[in-house]
Amino acid sequence: MIFSKKIKKENELQIEDLEREGGTLIEFRDVCKKYSRGDRDFYALKDANLTINESEMVVILGPSGAGKSTLLNLLGGMDSASSGHIWFDGEDLTTYSDNQLTKYRAENVGVVFQFYNLIPTLTAYENVALMKDIKDGTSDPREALSSVGLEDHMHQFPSQMSGGEQQRTSIARAVAKNPRLLLCDEPTGALDTVTGREVLALLQNMSREKKRTVVMVTHNSFFADIADTVIRVKNGGIESVVHNDSPKDASEISW
Repeated sequence: MIFSKKIKKENELQIEDLEREGGTLIEFRDVCKKYSRGDRDFYALKDANLTINESEMVVILGPSGAGKSTLLNLLGGMDSASSGHIWFDGEDLTTYSDNQLTKYRAENVGVVFQFYNLIPTLTAYENVALMKDIKDGTSDPREALSSVGLEDHMHQFPSQMSGGEQQRTSIARAVAKNPRLLLCDEPTGALDTVTGREVLALLQNMSREKKRTVVMVTHNSFFADIADTVIRVKNGGIESVVHNDSPKDASEISW
């Protein structure tokens, strides 16, 4: 009887996972981010509406100052909306306290930056191992580094690695938290085309194989071809949201 109940419970969990995969993870409803300058108001983002699904790879496109970084910061709980609602898996982030947002970031969000943000006095292994201080249940640093092809570079310092290797270490550090949402801010901006393509392929694999929701901010319109969803931002507003039924493999694009 106990064995039967165990099988039933496992089946229920599998069904729950299947139902959740591909479902809505994030929803913006009339979201605004407003700043005041003297007696004037400035909107970095205004009346934003969008939906992001589980396991999608999303590319946010737009020129400098369009509102891309504001959108990314709101997604990651690193900034708060002035008005509107931001839903994450059915929870309204706009009602969260600072402590709740801190917990949300720690448990659900991984961030990959343009300039790696590695600690230079720590090895690749030690940089990734830092995630254990932020969240319980993180992946073993060896496994995380192996997943990005750096099993032979674990004990190297950032100064001993190429730009691409440093960025892959940054990705390993972010995914070691096992986040549901992986945010990438111009992750190839400091890389050459060949290395950048390798990083894009890695991020695409995180979405397709590891079932992470990957959101990448970029000004490079070529990256739209690899995305499941492309969000174009202009003058602080969502200009368009386009779903791509046949995204290309990262290895196919060039810029």
